[in-house]
Amino acid sequence: MLTAITAFLAYLSVSALLLTAFIFIYARATPYQEFKLIEHDNVAVAITFAGAVLGFTAPLVASIYYTASLAEMCLWAAITCLVQLLVLIALRRQARRVEEGHVASAIVVATISFAVGLLNAASISH
Repeated sequence: MLTAITAFLAYLSVSALLLTAFIFIYARATPYQEFKLIEHDNVAVAITFAGAVLGFTAPLVASIYYTASLAEMCLWAAITCLVQLLVLIALRRQARRVEEGHVASAIVVATISFAVGLLNAASISH
């Protein structure tokens, strides 16, 4: 039982750190001030941010389940982070609309971010 608790704490701690790192990296990669706009109730920015966080977290969960070590989980987290940044780059044209608060554009960006994250998560198991 102690071994299981130790593994749980290790995976939970490392995954929380990886999620925090992703949030920081993603917020720095966007062409606008993510947290400042969210603080000023920009719903569109909050939606795209949520989509990216979920798009990162789904593969992170899969990597916890399917990998054999913390190091392998961290490698998949790095790959997942790169994939989400590629989605951000691919959808860069929508950035101005999202920053201006256009919710429809934000929903599209968030949906694609999450969908790519789900595909990424499913791919980890193979």
